[in-house]
Amino acid sequence: MKTSSFFVVDLIVCFLIVGSVFSDNITFNKLQLPPNVTGPESAAFDRQGGGPYVTVADGRILKWQDPTIGFVDFAYTSPNRTKQLCDGTNDLKLGPTCGRPLALSFNYKTSDLYITDAFFGLLVVGFNGGLATQLSGGYKYLSGIDVESYTGNVYVIDASLTYDIRDMTQPGFTPDSTGRLLKYDPRTQQVTVLSSGLSGGGGPAVSSDRNYVLVPDYLKKQVQRHWVQGPKRNTNEVFMVDCGIPKNIKRAANGGEFWVAVEKMNEAQGLRVNGSAMVLQTVVLSNLLNMSVAVVQEMNNALYVGSSGTDFVGVYTN
Repeated sequence: MKTSSFFVVDLIVCFLIVGSVFSDNITFNKLQLPPNVTGPESAAFDRQGGGPYVTVADGRILKWQDPTIGFVDFAYTSPNRTKQLCDGTNDLKLGPTCGRPLALSFNYKTSDLYITDAFFGLLVVGFNGGLATQLSGGYKYLSGIDVESYTGNVYVIDASLTYDIRDMTQPGFTPDSTGRLLKYDPRTQQVTVLSSGLSGGGGPAVSSDRNYVLVPDYLKKQVQRHWVQGPKRNTNEVFMVDCGIPKNIKRAANGGEFWVAVEKMNEAQGLRVNGSAMVLQTVVLSNLLNMSVAVVQEMNNALYVGSSGTDFVGVYTN
């Protein structure tokens, strides 16, 4: 665990840098989803830089082609899904039929796209798309995902042992602390529990050196670090505190850095942090986009921002 002096440093850094922005000349654009489609909570790019691929509320994974064509169907998670019933819906009661994919991560060695779905668990689909194959099911609510391409290990967050995504829409809902960080090994097809006691879902991120995984914790308003290699292997520590409510975490373009999607004082932000928990940059998203942020994904000098409540993907560029 960090000493108290480290906590002080974290708090000071968050306070000092929170007012900075991505650029004085920031440009905001929208990648519009198809009619009536909402909820792009994840954004991923393939190894050729194609995409973004996004998860949406009606059970599909869509791929951005270009400004002329827009988004097209790429994959889906439910074998019972029909376009007639499901396309354009955001009714979670139809989730067991239509699916609700939430997060995406590519294995860049194989070009396989791994998916977490709130109703169908962990799935994978090849580079041609189509119906995804379920790898592990029986969960209440899998949320975020990150694939470590060197070993192929897949890290996912099981948001709760007691509630599912439909419970989150009920009045007075509060997340519990029964969430877990899991590892799926594609070679053995085994799932291992790495840590427990998490709250609020969100998504993990493996460090570029493959030594640790960062994990958001909603109720405690902190990010934890789980060591998977080195002298601290199989141990947890608090990585960052009091920088807002963390959602999904993604690796940044610079090695050893991350983008953390957070909500702080009713403001959506993207925090770029390094492996020492120092906030290097804060991008205030709410000033251009009134939304609850789910993910901030960096690609080609741009930030792709997803949300459960929008019908587009926001793109911030300099």
